[in-house]
Amino acid sequence: MSVRAMGVLGQACRFSRFAQALRQSHRSATAAPNLALAMGSQRSPAALAPRRFSTETKKASESVVDKHEFQAETRQLLDIVARSLYSDHEVFVRELISNASDALEKFRYTSLSAGGENLAGKDRPLEIRITTDKPQMQLIVQDTGIGMTKEELVSNLGTIARSGSKQFLEQMKGNQQAATSEASSNIIGQFGVGFYSSFIVANKVEVFTRAATPDAPGLRWSTDGSGSYEIEEVPDVELGTRIVLHLKTDCREYADEERIQSVIKKYSNFVGSPILLNGKQANEIKPLWLLEPQSISKEQHHDFYRFISNSFDVPRFTLHYNADVPLSIHALLYFPEGKPGLFEMSRDGNTGVALYTRKVLIQSKTEHLLPKWLRFVKGVVDSEDIPLNLSRELLQNSSLIRKLSSVITTRVIRFLQERSKKQPEEYESFYRDYGLFLKEGIVTSNDAGEKEEIAKLLRFESSKSETSSGRMSLDEYYNSVPADQQNIYYLAAPNRVLAESSPYYESLKKRNELVLFCYEPYDELVLMQLGKFKSKKLVSVEKEMREESKESAAATDYGEGSLLRSELDSLIPWLEEELKGQVIKVKATSRLDTHPCVITVEEMAAARHFIRTQSHQVPEENRFALLQPELEINPKHPIIKKLNKLRETEKDLAQLIAKQLFANAMVGAGLAEDPRMLLTNMNSLLSRALEKY
Repeated sequence: MSVRAMGVLGQACRFSRFAQALRQSHRSATAAPNLALAMGSQRSPAALAPRRFSTETKKASESVVDKHEFQAETRQLLDIVARSLYSDHEVFVRELISNASDALEKFRYTSLSAGGENLAGKDRPLEIRITTDKPQMQLIVQDTGIGMTKEELVSNLGTIARSGSKQFLEQMKGNQQAATSEASSNIIGQFGVGFYSSFIVANKVEVFTRAATPDAPGLRWSTDGSGSYEIEEVPDVELGTRIVLHLKTDCREYADEERIQSVIKKYSNFVGSPILLNGKQANEIKPLWLLEPQSISKEQHHDFYRFISNSFDVPRFTLHYNADVPLSIHALLYFPEGKPGLFEMSRDGNTGVALYTRKVLIQSKTEHLLPKWLRFVKGVVDSEDIPLNLSRELLQNSSLIRKLSSVITTRVIRFLQERSKKQPEEYESFYRDYGLFLKEGIVTSNDAGEKEEIAKLLRFESSKSETSSGRMSLDEYYNSVPADQQNIYYLAAPNRVLAESSPYYESLKKRNELVLFCYEPYDELVLMQLGKFKSKKLVSVEKEMREESKESAAATDYGEGSLLRSELDSLIPWLEEELKGQVIKVKATSRLDTHPCVITVEEMAAARHFIRTQSHQVPEENRFALLQPELEINPKHPIIKKLNKLRETEKDLAQLIAKQLFANAMVGAGLAEDPRMLLTNMNSLLSRALEKY
């Protein structure tokens, strides 16, 4: 957490205590105004001091102006809200639009409740009107909603951290209104501080309002934010509320229509009521995630996807997900048709899912809502259960966020599993482009169950597939081998030709075992990290070869035409001496057929990863000590048999051949740091071979 965030957090904690005192102050001042006035000059050190207003009334030429002064502590709170609570200046537009939307919702539900027939102007259009005035450096936000009485002005605007919207919902619950559930999902306000964000950009704020009750007077509320405000009756005020912001010089940009349009598009584009900016509707795109999935056309999805992703392609798959338990969730997620971009490939990039609550944007790129490996997913998640801080910019209660993330991630994985079965060709195309992200999910997830669910989405070529398009899932492998087979075998190689000609595959090929071919350098790391799938272990063919060699170490019969045991007993120590410091052991194997020798290490995948990423930092002798390679020779191969003879007759040539065999085996295993190092020894070997010619 940054120093600034910690400071704001501390201020917010003090703020909540002061706000509670202020609400108590308002109740006390309403019940006993004379007592509050009497105590104005005798300030008590007790808690009464920050809880009261001093009130004076002066006669104006046309109306009575009531002037209210905040106490010193309240002015400090106002300064905190205006200067420290919000991280971005532009969010004041979001807050004022949200307040206006709440006013419209209150009017809408009040008109449908008992006594609603007496409301004034019931047939007027319910809308939010925003006007920019560059010459006057003013921004005007107006709604045609419920409006406010003088008492509501004092209680809602005169008391910081008192939410009129929250009080309205509590009253509806108390009256057991039938529409409470729907109302609560549409009303946005929670904390009662959004209005004061105006002072981020304004040095004076005027509020003109007229309540929807019959014969309600027009009122003007005004303040410069210095600690006092005035209320007076004024004529010719429309029903609803009009807020006039007199902008600071350095905030004149908010008197520009294009600037306000961009903020509306970013934060408030999906507010339920029309937003008219200088007479033109600014929020024409519907919040599709709140509509019935069957009612949304493909064209609407395409337009909405382009809007939220700022891209020009179309979605490959669409997941429209609604849930009430364990959390209230409305999610509309898209899987792009285009290939991932450079920034998406980087783990430093943000996730592409925007977080809304009640149709108002909280964060456009939300950390921890989806895991990093799903950063290619675009879309919207809207939840009423999201815990927010006062500024509605930061998430609180990490356990709830983790639960929300877990629910959405599980649903995304299940959705992709469904696509792989119902639309196999489309899924195959998706996997070619985005399979890397799925593999990243297996490596980075800490949940074994989640790893296995992601693993069901992986696809590999196999030793029994005839073409490269015939990829196999781990589920298909599991179901196609005998139940008593304990392992799932895989082989890492750059391509199919090298995989099928690999010395490690020869033995399994003879036994007609099913083997998965992994062509990407990170595939074997993914499978090693996965460890097992269902009840079967994931085993590389190199490891399987090493383990079987241990079991058959005492074998004496290596097949027809092989070296005798006595010959091997002298050849093996000679090779160990010639390759001292490079191999820890040399032994004979019966598992090779067309290859003279092979290198095995304990964990081939980890060893190859080490060679690719860190071996350049380690001296060569230390590198072999870490790898501990074993050289397994084929006693039937002509090269090995000829080498056994040469070590007696031409020792120099035999040494060159032994070193070349070891180097070739290291290259075949993918453990050579730089294959170009082979050239020196190879040229020497060629020179010796051509000496007779």
